[in-house]
Amino acid sequence: MSPLPITVISGYLGAGKTTLINRLLGEDHGLRLMVIVNDFGAINIDADLLDSASGDTITLTNGCICCTMGSDLHMALDQALDRTPRPDHLIVEASGVADPAAIAQAAIAKPALSYGGIITLVDGANFPALMQDAGTAPQVSRQITAADLVLITRTDRIPDALPALKPRNPRLLDDSPIAPLLLGITPLPKGHAAAAHPAYASWQHDSDQPVSRAALADKLDNRPAGLYRLKGFILTDDGGYEVHIVGQYVSARRAQTDRTRLVALGLAERITRDQIAHWWQA
Repeated sequence: MSPLPITVISGYLGAGKTTLINRLLGEDHGLRLMVIVNDFGAINIDADLLDSASGDTITLTNGCICCTMGSDLHMALDQALDRTPRPDHLIVEASGVADPAAIAQAAIAKPALSYGGIITLVDGANFPALMQDAGTAPQVSRQITAADLVLITRTDRIPDALPALKPRNPRLLDDSPIAPLLLGITPLPKGHAAAAHPAYASWQHDSDQPVSRAALADKLDNRPAGLYRLKGFILTDDGGYEVHIVGQYVSARRAQTDRTRLVALGLAERITRDQIAHWWQA
């Protein structure tokens, strides 16, 4: 049996990894894909495509499978190899603060897996600020230089500072089919060592109590400076909203939800979990 190819989807917090995977799962590519994600609840599966769901696994009518990574990457990879029928290709979504080289090395270490490349998404709107920030620039740079393909999101032009990092195959993400793009690259061997990332403060919130819609906009506008990423759903006295914060970018749109479920992240040297909690509860 030939080795199972594995492709790593990388990119800093909020770059668009989950959106890309949603598109990939919905395309008519004819492949049995297995997608291992960090945030299972964020995957948006069209009702017509859903076959069954159990535990932390979704099975789609097109033969694709979507499951959570959990705390052990090696266990998730072993489970992928043990599945029957076997997937045609394995996709792993790296966390926003991860070094994709570490996941690539895990794949290279398993004889039953073959390295299929690293794709790094770059948030074009926030990229200049990230590269000017001494706390985030090393991580973002490493994710880009490790990539076999760099996709730029949230902009219609390649950021001026990107060519200095000498990215391989940089291109703007458009509306073209992405399965041939992601699964058809020719990867370079990865020989550099994985690097540890700086500490991050994380906060989670889950409540069925609605918040004031009138105060929500002010709360989002007056968020702590050290809060870089927030995502989830908010139940207000005027219905539900899906909310995203990525650096200076904020969006809130109507959504069906019966409770507030939020996750937030920021560099630990700039914000604490208690500060995030105090901001939300104020």
